Amino acid sequence: METVAFTQMKDGTKAEYEMLTQLETDFAKELPDRILKCLRDLEHSLSGYKVSRLAHSLQTACRAEDAGADEEMVVAALIHDLGDEIAPYNHSQYAASILRPYVRPEVTWVINYHGLFQNYYYVHFFGGDRNERDLYKDHPYYESCVRFCEEWDQSSFDPDYPTRPLEHFEPMLRRIFTRPAFDQKYVGDQTMGRSALDQPVA
Repeated sequence: METVAFTQMKDGTKAEYEMLTQLETDFAKELPDRILKCLRDLEHSLSGYKVSRLAHSLQTACRAEDAGADEEMVVAALIHDLGDEIAPYNHSQYAASILRPYVRPEVTWVINYHGLFQNYYYVHFFGGDRNERDLYKDHPYYESCVRFCEEWDQSSFDPDYPTRPLEHFEPMLRRIFTRPAFDQKYVGDQTMGRSALDQPVA
């Protein structure tokens, strides 16, 4: 395989960076396959619940779809806990960062904060403030995140729920993650360095 000559980025040539850009573009096209693999790996992840993390993710996506959520939100529901494997203490931000180049800011915001909003259901047992989410009560996406957690996420640990398989969601996942990254048609007026996550809460 052709490689660059430089060992420090500052020494690279235009031709070398053009080659690297093409390789990166080709690699990005395989993103849906890598996400699907990560989802399958959740079958053997965090234990203790009545369902696997994959089953929980599928069930959350099913509930979102059954409630009439659009494809962006359904796919977000599907991958919302993808970070459990390698980002157990900031899994919400991990999943949000994957979504951010491909979906509207509302979806990214909901996934970014869903971990904090989920605290409402249990953190008081450990001396925490279950209402910490109310720091964001004036944010335009607050109610959307409350709904995500209440109706889809916290309720999706039921082994008897009629859960559709990963293959059902694969086409929509591929549609979302093969979009042009940071295309304003999908993500709105944001740049690679700024998004709704970075804006003031009020």
